[in-house]
Amino acid sequence: MKAKYYVYMLKCSDETIYTGYTTNLDNRIKAHNEGKGAKYTRGRSPVKLIWSKGFSSLSKALKEEIRIKNLTRKQKLFLIKV
Repeated sequence: MKAKYYVYMLKCSDETIYTGYTTNLDNRIKAHNEGKGAKYTRGRSPVKLIWSKGFSSLSKALKEEIRIKNLTRKQKLFLIKV
């Protein structure tokens, strides 16, 4: 399976966790750190990639993004360690 879509979690400078999806992880993280990413991460940079997973379809990636966004912080931290 060649991943075309990625779900990722970033640790922001204020220790919060941001979850998103993209087709290009490197460019997206760069955009977040330049203040051109999501509104949430503006003012919370620098951000650091702490987790990512690739998917073959946009549908699967979006479902995983929603699932992760509904997790508690504790559950997200557990996911990162597994």
